[in-house]
Amino acid sequence: MKTVKFPWIGLAPLLLLAGCGKHGEEAAVPGPSGPPMAVQVAAVAVQPLWDDEEVVGNVEAAQRAVLAAKVTGVIDVIKVAPGARVTRGQILAGIDAREIKARLDSAEAAQDQAQKDYARIEQLLKSGSSTRQEFDAATTRLRTADAVLVEARTMLQYTEISAPFDGVVTRKLVEVGDLATPGKPLLEMENSSLLRFECEIPEALVDRISMGAGLPVTIDAAGATLTGKVSEIAPSASAGSRTFLVKLDLPPAEKLRAGQFGRVRVPVRERPAVLVAEGAMVRRGQIESVFVVEEGVARLRLVKTGRKMNGQVEVLSGLSGGEAVVVHDAHLLKDGAAVEAKP
Repeated sequence: MKTVKFPWIGLAPLLLLAGCGKHGEEAAVPGPSGPPMAVQVAAVAVQPLWDDEEVVGNVEAAQRAVLAAKVTGVIDVIKVAPGARVTRGQILAGIDAREIKARLDSAEAAQDQAQKDYARIEQLLKSGSSTRQEFDAATTRLRTADAVLVEARTMLQYTEISAPFDGVVTRKLVEVGDLATPGKPLLEMENSSLLRFECEIPEALVDRISMGAGLPVTIDAAGATLTGKVSEIAPSASAGSRTFLVKLDLPPAEKLRAGQFGRVRVPVRERPAVLVAEGAMVRRGQIESVFVVEEGVARLRLVKTGRKMNGQVEVLSGLSGGEAVVVHDAHLLKDGAAVEAKP
């Protein structure tokens, strides 16, 4: 039988070895191609950064007042409505004062008579026609009449409810015709130009703050982050929540209103952090990366980021500090592209 020879069979092992050798080699990193692209770079900085915790709270007026009646009577006039701006001393409401005016008239008459009796007995005492005891009694009656008159005049003043400071009326709690009694709230007002942030700080964090310290306060509704100055720290904790009431004075800001929700950051500990400019970040979906310039070549570096602050981003992994990263138009680059760094 004649044997048929296939010349390509001997080449198979050689082809197999060649293929294995190709796949076994490490993939080459693409090198620079084309003219270098001018890019702006900056060194990755390592700076101290404070870890903090957020505590929620509310914006409140620093000056608030509940205006209550001091005398009994029917409310006969209310001159303001909620939202009205008032000035200090402005009359806001009035109570029927006819009964108190009658008392005032009686007190004035009694005081007038007491003055006349005092003057007559004084003259009699000088002429020897009156005794010292009669003069002392007249003096006592005059002093009593003076006191009653002052009391009646004061009570008459209490029938007019006036604003204790410049501010805004926030609530009206009564209507004309209602009976006012001592201590019954009639109106509420606040000074909207003096605002503060009030929050409950956990006992584990209260030692991290001090009087006069400045803390960042974020008010989303006003679209503002302000520096609040600690003005009050409660000396004791709430028994139920184990928190301390802390108040921070806020600077004036547009759209800032009492009652708005906010958050304050309380510093906990300081640590070193790797920071890069926010413009250096390249985001494709959920993947974040930067381009590091090494010997005139842009190398893609995957990173994991943390907090953002003042135009910078904290890098939790992927960079160690000191690398030169592209900070402008980084999304236009490709891995391995030739670049020319410029400050």
